[in-house]
Amino acid sequence: MTTELRVLDPADWDNWYAVLELAFGGVPESDEERKLWQELTEHERSIGAWDGDRCVGTASAFTFRLSVPGGNVLPAAGVTMVSVAGTHRRRGILTSMMRRQLEDVRSWGEPVAVLTASEPEIYGRFGYGVAAYSTHATIDTTRVRLTVPEGTDQVALRHTTPAEALDAMEALYARTVRSRPGMLERRPGWERLALLDPPGDREGASPLQCVLAERDGEVVGYALYAVKPEWSYAGSDGSVSMHQLTGLDPAAEAALWRFLCSVDLTARVRMRSRPVDDAWQHLVSDVRRCEPTLRDGLHVRLVDVGAALAARAYQAPVDLVFEVEDAFCPWNEGRWRLTGDAKGARCAPTDDAADLALSVRELGAAYLGGVSLVSLAAAGRVRELREGALVEASVAFGSPVAPWLPHGF
Repeated sequence: MTTELRVLDPADWDNWYAVLELAFGGVPESDEERKLWQELTEHERSIGAWDGDRCVGTASAFTFRLSVPGGNVLPAAGVTMVSVAGTHRRRGILTSMMRRQLEDVRSWGEPVAVLTASEPEIYGRFGYGVAAYSTHATIDTTRVRLTVPEGTDQVALRHTTPAEALDAMEALYARTVRSRPGMLERRPGWERLALLDPPGDREGASPLQCVLAERDGEVVGYALYAVKPEWSYAGSDGSVSMHQLTGLDPAAEAALWRFLCSVDLTARVRMRSRPVDDAWQHLVSDVRRCEPTLRDGLHVRLVDVGAALAARAYQAPVDLVFEVEDAFCPWNEGRWRLTGDAKGARCAPTDDAADLALSVRELGAAYLGGVSLVSLAAAGRVRELREGALVEASVAFGSPVAPWLPHGF
């Protein structure tokens, strides 16, 4: 039995998306959610695997721009909607789609591909490395106190609806993209993702609520959240689910955290997918009672090693030759000389002796500055060929702030 890979015809979207839904358990999405993803799908960047007239595999790539160390943003393919029908597993369909997709990404001139993984172990064999992690936590507001910085009391808070606040939230988000690697510039249409709130997904919580933080009439922060009322024999035991929180300065962020931790009739604040160096960890009196857990976030794949490494800045001067292994994208194989500093970089093929040897997966993991090449070497995934080169590279590749993906795709 053979399959054919084809660019998605818009007329086939329902059939194609049904394969994806079935692969993720078969639970139908709300009309609101399905309509949004249909409108965001870029058909010319989507492929399906067809067995005769049946779609048996899906893959797509959104057009994004990704922030990297140094504040630059570069074109990136947001790999998404990947699935293979359970009836057609272990036939090489996923591998063929991944290879076709990376060849397409290269032809589009996008040096990096990124994704979030439903099963992280799948994508390493295609050259993706985990480059950004996130923290999940639950603040026990009955036992944890917050100490806020000077100026917090000068921040005014205003309750509004998410729809009314959308333009202000998008403008503020846009101001923060270049401040942290791993963030995505949102294209028109993506602002609607923040408002997606299907009633069937609320699990007893309220519709989304919004609070704006303002100073001198300017919006300097916002929080999107929902409240789930619950009661025990001892009284109120509700919870606040924080969906998004952004502030332009420490006082604005602290004012929003303080508000969420003091919502009436609640005993906890639940957060998902926050930066691993997020400031809330230093505001709370007892981080242990917040039960932080770590999870993989953004997976990065360098599609064009030279262009990708040249697109970011380095926090220390670097002049190194990498011996890169990349059997899946052979155009990346070989030695690359990287020279650069905080102002910019160059990266080109070379015949010079290599200083470090690694696969493209490790370069992807270290690319945003959140994963140390030293730690990868300790796991046997990077080999030092010149003494001192490993530390030089690790320092140069680092970032003063942890990379973070603020939302999925």
